[in-house]
Amino acid sequence: MVKILFVCHGNICRSPMAEFIMKKMVLDEGIADGFLIESAATSTEELGNPVHYGTKGVLKKYGIDCSKKRARQITKADYGRFDHIIGMDGYNIRNMHRIFGDDPENKISLLLDHTNDPGDVADPWYTGDFTQTENDVVKGCRALLEMLRDRKNLK
Repeated sequence: MVKILFVCHGNICRSPMAEFIMKKMVLDEGIADGFLIESAATSTEELGNPVHYGTKGVLKKYGIDCSKKRARQITKADYGRFDHIIGMDGYNIRNMHRIFGDDPENKISLLLDHTNDPGDVADPWYTGDFTQTENDVVKGCRALLEMLRDRKNLK
């Protein structure tokens, strides 16, 4: 089982978008049974809140219902629970290290670092541009899935 945790600041925009898009990708490929995919926040600001309406709009285009998702914060225990802990930007990575400490198993990475165009996923909380975030997330999730396919011999 491949266990992935997507992480952003509040767990209402980028990380749930990545969570649900990745879930759809593995479902569409018929390999969903081999995955556990979740998302979480580094902050406590949005705890218990639903997914942002802009992200809901993006996910709706894919036929994805995220109405039951509520923001949660990462915990130190998440480091042991997940194989891949994927941040959306450099601030997320720094905050994850504050919570997890070191990364001795090299589990932590940026989503777009799995692509040929590394960097931060655009934050629609500040930009208002959910389309750019969607493009970043889809590109990153495709590249991550391709890397996992190569490493884990997924069909």
